[in-house]
Amino acid sequence: MARSRNPNVLYIGVGSHVVAIQTLSGEELWRTKVKSSSYTTLYREGDRLFAGAGGELYCIDRASGEILWHNKLKGLGLGLVAFSGTSETAMVAAAAAAAAAGAAATM
Repeated sequence: MARSRNPNVLYIGVGSHVVAIQTLSGEELWRTKVKSSSYTTLYREGDRLFAGAGGELYCIDRASGEILWHNKLKGLGLGLVAFSGTSETAMVAAAAAAAAAGAAATM
């Protein structure tokens, strides 16, 4: 199992999963299913990883992948969850908006 402050762990959001990957070997350390979504955004803080998927928020233990809590963010829709201060989330949001605009233009 990954150590919570191990700098050699990469956390990725893929579809409806959050995955911890050992960067030195490529080994998958854990995989946690979250709400089904095209995009899963991530924000790391201390021993916790926050994941946004399908308009819902999850708090995940970085060492084990266990979901510590889940907030459905009722009444806010099913859109992309953006975290403050992360340029990666801004890039994902821009890519999602561009893809949606491209799909609308082809209809």
